[in-house]
Amino acid sequence: MHDIAYIRSNPQEFDAALARRGAEPVADRIIALDAHKREATTRVQQAQSRRNEASKAIGQAMGQGNKDKAEALKAEVAEIKTSMPEWEEAERAAAAELDHLLATLPNLPAADVPDGADESDNVEIAQWGEKRSFDFEPREHADIGPALGMDFETGTKLSGARFTFLRGDIARLHRALAQFMLDKQTRENGYTECNPPVLVGDEAMYGTDKLPKFAEDSFRTTDDRWLVPTSEVPLTYSVAGDILPDLAQPIRLTAHTLCFRSEAGSAGRDTRGFIRQHQFEKVEMVSICLPEDSDAEHERMTKCAEGILEALELPYRRMLLCTGDMGFGARKTYDLEVWLPGQGAYREISSCSNTGDFQARRMNARYRPEGEKKTAFVHTLNGSGLAVGRTLVAVMENYQQADGSVTVPEALAPYMGGVTKLEPAA
Repeated sequence: MHDIAYIRSNPQEFDAALARRGAEPVADRIIALDAHKREATTRVQQAQSRRNEASKAIGQAMGQGNKDKAEALKAEVAEIKTSMPEWEEAERAAAAELDHLLATLPNLPAADVPDGADESDNVEIAQWGEKRSFDFEPREHADIGPALGMDFETGTKLSGARFTFLRGDIARLHRALAQFMLDKQTRENGYTECNPPVLVGDEAMYGTDKLPKFAEDSFRTTDDRWLVPTSEVPLTYSVAGDILPDLAQPIRLTAHTLCFRSEAGSAGRDTRGFIRQHQFEKVEMVSICLPEDSDAEHERMTKCAEGILEALELPYRRMLLCTGDMGFGARKTYDLEVWLPGQGAYREISSCSNTGDFQARRMNARYRPEGEKKTAFVHTLNGSGLAVGRTLVAVMENYQQADGSVTVPEALAPYMGGVTKLEPAA
């Protein structure tokens, strides 16, 4: 959500920032709607005030025996009651149109975000790790996975396309990855582990900018709840409506949950394998902090995600997303892309975003600056630490052996109960 006061004061700057994200200029329309709403609100308040005054005056006139005055006042009250609904409806209509318009506008990009149309305009910031040299032709995970227990056929039989059934040691490796990520984020990086619901209401989805923009990309139940696309939704919305008393240190939350996405906009993409599923798991990181701390917190969060990849010795690169590839609610985003030798390409495995006060305004999450009576909006950030399924894919492709087996990364040894290698079925 955007600050109306800022738009009124800086209409050209607001439109220019939206233009960087490919949006049409709307400041004049927003200002006109806001003015209409405020005029209607004023009319309603004036009418209510006059109605109350006239109602009191009726009793006084009756007490003084002035029937003519009392009747005139009654007629005035009746006229006010007749005209008020029109202004109340005008106020509701203007507010609804304004809220809808603001809800469909993306966040404004930070000044250092590069302009661009799509992912081809993203900027590489850094690379880490050496790509492994193979003495055989490395294969994609979808080709080596079935012999290791990655059962695509049963997943499809049970639930349709983009579902997978994991069996045996590969299921254990998937679980080990999630446990390892949680332990890193909680024991080393200072995040508080949470176990939130994965069914949420409209308010939580709207407050975290998933509605109305991404309704088609999410699953909705018959009782009007939503399956979360990421635990960013419940973790961030947990502070909705709050005035947080102490943000000297950011609030840092993490959770490992199931996530659900309809992938409505990805027809034909990654139809093979485990990359793009309707149901998947992620370890999410969320931070709530003071506005002046959010840039540093963004860097810190991204490093926490990078630490997982480095511990697993998976080569990756950090990308700064351009305006055309950045998420709807983000003002700045780093993507981490892991090297997949089977595909011969880098693929996204984590996205860490600073949303500024965009989500906080939508869900009314505030703090009270020291020494001030007025409250201000917090800043919120979210990032994957990491996507569990995609990390499993990266381990499979980077640690594969010529015979189709996969060596377990050393960092995961404490979680694997003595299993050091995934062996293909005979």
